[in-house]
Amino acid sequence: MRGSFVALLATLAGLSLSGCAGYQLGPAKPAYLSKVQSISVPTFRSEVLEPRAETLVTSSVIKEFQRDGTYRIAPEGRGDATLLGTIESLERTPVRTVRGNVLQPAEFVLEMKIRFELREGGKDGRVIDGGRVSGTASFFASTDLTQDQRQAIPRAAEQAAARLTGQLSEGF
Repeated sequence: MRGSFVALLATLAGLSLSGCAGYQLGPAKPAYLSKVQSISVPTFRSEVLEPRAETLVTSSVIKEFQRDGTYRIAPEGRGDATLLGTIESLERTPVRTVRGNVLQPAEFVLEMKIRFELREGGKDGRVIDGGRVSGTASFFASTDLTQDQRQAIPRAAEQAAARLTGQLSEGF
């Protein structure tokens, strides 16, 4: 009786673990990026007139790649691939107005749009992947709207960096 109980438990344990047979630990990057182990990330370019936006976005992307762990960050020109990015736009859109005055915005949404290319080897290599990502952040208007917007830029950059990293690490 005891032997059949142990056999039943062993069978149940084996069946419960067989559902995980197709899973794999570690990064699950897209097949077309399987040879890429390290990425070089030079400072992004900017088409917007916002001071220090380039370095802010570049450091956000690097931190997100380090957090994700799928790719190692390599010094410029020494990675298996190079990520080139451009900040295309920063758009501020009012989403809520002051009660009693529909012409005065109380809350805005800031959207940052980034275009990127992942190139094989250095900056002159063939394009492996590319696309556009965006990040948003909301903020309330005070007497200094420019300062309010500047405080929202890091949050929008972090969200865009997370989307960019997800696209290159997971393929979507």
